[in-house]
Amino acid sequence: MTPDELETQDTKELHDRAVGHAVRHLDIAFLWRLIESIPAARAAAGNLDRSSADVMSVAALLSDMANLDEGPIAEELRPLYIDYLRNTPEPNS
Repeated sequence: MTPDELETQDTKELHDRAVGHAVRHLDIAFLWRLIESIPAARAAAGNLDRSSADVMSVAALLSDMANLDEGPIAEELRPLYIDYLRNTPEPNS
């Protein structure tokens, strides 16, 4: 998939491709980067109370990983998914 084609994908598809690729290839660095990005994405999506709590609880962040494919937080994380997919081998490999 070309970089321009990635831009046209919906956020859920980007999330599924990026996280699926990272899990299949044991890319812990990307998954950790995603986890670290959750509080800022929550704040940007308008959920300031929850974002400060996230900073204090890695366990909460890990449980949230399953729900990062839809909604305002997913949209805030969209650039992270696109960047990852642009800079990794074809996710279908």
